[in-house]
Amino acid sequence: MSPTAAAGGPVLARRPTVLVLGAASAIARAVAGEFARRGFDLLLAGRDREELDKVATDLSLRHGVSAQARAFDALAFDSHRAFVEACRETSRDSLTGAVLCFGYLGEQSAAQKDPAEARRVLDTNLVGAVSILSLLANYFEERRAGFLCALSSVAGDRGRQSNYVYGAAKAGLTVFLQGLRNRLFASGVTVTTIKPGFVDTPMTWGRPGVFLVASPRTAARSIVKAVLKGEDQAYVPRFWRPVMLLIRLIPEKIFKRMRL
Repeated sequence: MSPTAAAGGPVLARRPTVLVLGAASAIARAVAGEFARRGFDLLLAGRDREELDKVATDLSLRHGVSAQARAFDALAFDSHRAFVEACRETSRDSLTGAVLCFGYLGEQSAAQKDPAEARRVLDTNLVGAVSILSLLANYFEERRAGFLCALSSVAGDRGRQSNYVYGAAKAGLTVFLQGLRNRLFASGVTVTTIKPGFVDTPMTWGRPGVFLVASPRTAARSIVKAVLKGEDQAYVPRFWRPVMLLIRLIPEKIFKRMRL
């Protein structure tokens, strides 16, 4: 039922709003487009405010929804609380969910030599994610409704010499999301862990060993479908589930000799 004003006149119900974090990435743009196509208003957050303004304008014109850009830095931990409050105000408390798409792959060889590079990988993919998701979780738990979704990675399913610092960060994020899902279940808040394989984005372009690559649009459709169905976890594309099962089943005595 639509809410009514104090004077007795009808007030149109606001559309639910989805916050997309790291919204300038290829996957995030596609995810935002999928939500807009379904009639959700959008808050697009990231470091490149000028670029996000363009994306927001395009989505608004294309789908007839409200789309606004907001500045957000995953590594500016002290700003996260004020950012969540600003999103609440901007959306007029119509915020119904958030999708975390930011990440930093980094270079394994650099992370092995430079602790600062290793820390950047861990801070971006794990610490920054935990910081903002914890604040959003408190908000949705208080409302007893909503959803959280975060992009982890198949890299977190097993440590490999080619990207184990990144994999460790994503493994930590996956476990954090499991605990968050357990905590928020009683409040009616869903938490969806997405484990993408290789997606055709600038982050993976030209890297050796990249195979079974999906388009951002294909990945986005699977992500949004999993979120709206309230799935706990989804591999994207789905064929990565059996692939990673086989990799996890390889005995350590054999696995440590493999070059992956």
